[in-house]
Amino acid sequence: MLKADLRKKYMQKRKALSTDEAFSLSEKIFANFLEYFKPVSGQKVHIFIPIEKFREINTFIFIQYFLEHHIRVFVPKVTDRLISIEISEDTEFVTNNWGISEPLSHADSGEHHFDYVITPLLYCDRNGNRIGYGKGFYDAFFQSISSDSKKIGVNYFNIDEVINDVWENDVPLDYLVTPTEVLSFFNASE
Repeated sequence: MLKADLRKKYMQKRKALSTDEAFSLSEKIFANFLEYFKPVSGQKVHIFIPIEKFREINTFIFIQYFLEHHIRVFVPKVTDRLISIEISEDTEFVTNNWGISEPLSHADSGEHHFDYVITPLLYCDRNGNRIGYGKGFYDAFFQSISSDSKKIGVNYFNIDEVINDVWENDVPLDYLVTPTEVLSFFNASE
């Protein structure tokens, strides 16, 4: 299917989830992430702040765990590009023009190596190709970070369709975590 059709389909599927269903699925995704990746103190995680109106995965569960376990947390902020800002429990947030909560600070951490980059998406296919909201911020961000950083998508839904219009600048994910499984895309296109 084409990205535009998949984007529309999965936005509708996500909107059909109740708040309780979305939270329960988010907890299962978090549990699968922990079990598979086993993050430890001192590691660095770049993770998105969920857009509630789009019923994104509740990453506050992840962030709270990371901060409590001394795992360094970086979140995105959009300027002319996506930058990484390190946060703590005391970080102040504001809501931007797109309704996304971001740190008040504009100080880019300058960090380029993350152990994990937990990435928002609407859909991901069996080759790790993701569909976001179509702005390209994450593809550009992926190209600017260390190739050792594990790019991990999180999604409520399992894979059942192939994206037919993958573009040259699209950067595939390394893993996808759903409520029922963790998929690795290494050697996916071979």
